[in-house]
Amino acid sequence: MPPAPLPAAPTGSAFFARLAGTVTAWSGSTLAFSLALGTVLVWAVTGPLFQYSETWQLVINTGTTIITFLMVFLIQRAQNKDSLVLHLKLNELIAAHKGASNRLINAQDFTEEEINLLHGYFCLLAEKARQDHDLGRTHSVEEAEENHQEKKRAHR
Repeated sequence: MPPAPLPAAPTGSAFFARLAGTVTAWSGSTLAFSLALGTVLVWAVTGPLFQYSETWQLVINTGTTIITFLMVFLIQRAQNKDSLVLHLKLNELIAAHKGASNRLINAQDFTEEEINLLHGYFCLLAEKARQDHDLGRTHSVEEAEENHQEKKRAHR
């Protein structure tokens, strides 16, 4: 049975997503940096013309504050999307790999306590692999424990 189609995003949301992605990509460009630097240089050079007045200072403070305020939300939106896409790709790899533990699918939704518990298990797994001098052999805590016990029995 084919997977169910994904729901379409509302038109306004899709527009904002495209806008956020475009602005975020552009804001990291050399042109954007050059424009920002040029603006600051023009502002600095005009200081003597305006006698370094409070209004002159207020112009740059207000402009940078507004731009920063808006960019925080646009960049956060783009980061949220990138993070979600990365999680989906990792979930696909975990689900598709026969030896991988499905318990890690959607690990981003775990509580901090659950994450710390799993971190402890993976530290144990890494320690067992280190003791076995084979970092790539096991795929899960259960498999690591089973392999470790088998090796102990074989060495007796």
